[in-house]
Amino acid sequence: MTLQLGDIAPDFTAATADGEINFYEWLGDSWGVLFSHPADFTPVCTTELGTVASLSDEFARRDTKVAAVSVDGAEDHQAWADDIAETQGHAVNFPMIADEDRKVSELYGMIHPLASDTATVRSVFVIGADKRIKLTLTYPASTGRNFAEILRVIDSLRLTAEHQVATPADWQNGEDVIITPAVSDADAAERFPGYRSVKPYLRYTPQPTRA
Repeated sequence: MTLQLGDIAPDFTAATADGEINFYEWLGDSWGVLFSHPADFTPVCTTELGTVASLSDEFARRDTKVAAVSVDGAEDHQAWADDIAETQGHAVNFPMIADEDRKVSELYGMIHPLASDTATVRSVFVIGADKRIKLTLTYPASTGRNFAEILRVIDSLRLTAEHQVATPADWQNGEDVIITPAVSDADAAERFPGYRSVKPYLRYTPQPTRA
């Protein structure tokens, strides 16, 4: 299954290292990040899950819940969590979904046969409060993800969902944003007083305040 931007994120019920969850019930009205890792007790994945655990306050500040998934079982997840805490200095504080039957992996298209017939690649899905896919990323097994970038994208997604603005290249939270072409100059003057126009199609304004 290939999920595209705007698609409804599939719901599922699955075992985790801490018991069974229903994905939609667990998400509630929050945003979510669902990310897969190829296998438990592997080096790159160990650093990734430790990094995500260290960023729990940052995700919480954005009202975003995080869950990891792999094709290993819940008991393996529990044992691996001890290694993550020991080696990375942060205990896993988010669901580690067990997907031995490949149900979740297949729903989200996390298994890429040309990479592996059985293990998941490093997929990332950012899911909005409306349960729609807002972002997809796919990394090979050999490359660890940049979770600071994922936080940056969540900031952009949440901001642009509330205002008719876009974020420029390398934008960081708090920097100027771009007024979208859908906003006329007259409307821009009213909604974004003092905006600056570099070209008729390129107009900057200070970042609006999020609701």
